[in-house]
Amino acid sequence: MNQAILDKIESEQFRKNPVVFGVGDTVRVHTKVVEGDKERIQIFSGVVIGRRGRGLNEMFTVRRISYGEGVERVFPVHSPRVDKIEVERRGSVRRAKLTYLRKRIGKGAVAVKEKESTAATRSGRVQDSSQAT
Repeated sequence: MNQAILDKIESEQFRKNPVVFGVGDTVRVHTKVVEGDKERIQIFSGVVIGRRGRGLNEMFTVRRISYGEGVERVFPVHSPRVDKIEVERRGSVRRAKLTYLRKRIGKGAVAVKEKESTAATRSGRVQDSSQAT
């Protein structure tokens, strides 16, 4: 089949407003859960430990500690079941995959350094050039 035709079909399925997030960010993923004839939103929050794929096949893995046990879920980025993705905190990491967090225990299992730019602006420590001497 022609690649141009496939790209056109895929472009209709993409998420209209994609959220920009990366590995190391702490996110809240709102997923639609169907129970019988009712549908509700369930929130899964944790650290993004990896992204893979491209286009419609793009996936990301979120890890959190629940009752002392590590729980990971893999979500498709463009899935209609994923209602929205909120970025709680931006992380600064030097790896594409954070699989080493699986071996850690306690606070070290979720410890990802926060990006400097967001931390400085949130605490109000940003100086403009007119005040600095």
